[in-house]
Amino acid sequence: MPDTCLRPWLPDDAAALQAAFIADVDLAPQFGGAELSAVEDARRFITQELRSSDDRRNWAIIRDGGVVGNVGMSAIDRRHATAWISYWLAGDARGQGLATRAVMTVVEWAFTHGLFRLELGHRVNNPASCAVATRAGFLPEGVERQKLAYGEERFDVELHARLATDPEPTGGRLPFVR
Repeated sequence: MPDTCLRPWLPDDAAALQAAFIADVDLAPQFGGAELSAVEDARRFITQELRSSDDRRNWAIIRDGGVVGNVGMSAIDRRHATAWISYWLAGDARGQGLATRAVMTVVEWAFTHGLFRLELGHRVNNPASCAVATRAGFLPEGVERQKLAYGEERFDVELHARLATDPEPTGGRLPFVR
């Protein structure tokens, strides 16, 4: 297996998911309110929420043999050829271009599998996520006011999109492994 790659999530990745959840409270919104403090809860989340289907795909981001994040597509709509892109990284994997490479890999996969428009959004107070989107070729389209609610706080979200006809950004991709 390459040092850095994307692969489907496995139930055995539960301990890594649990560790990421515990180590970084800022990741909690990425898990939709799920409680992942126990390995068994993380395993259940993997088998129920991170499994791929017709309307969603998720890949574990692997570095040096361990899971360090996720990149996925949801709301896959074949009629309109659209999908929503999401990503997260554990704290120690950030700042190395890994999320950008993972997103670019999934974008390439999506476009070769018939999708045309990919969207993503980030809280406006998250410049790192904005940088990932921009480097992966997603253009900003506007701000959705107070779209997300985490606890009692609401957040504005900047929407970005990438079309199959947009210029291809430069940068590396990650290999897929099974």
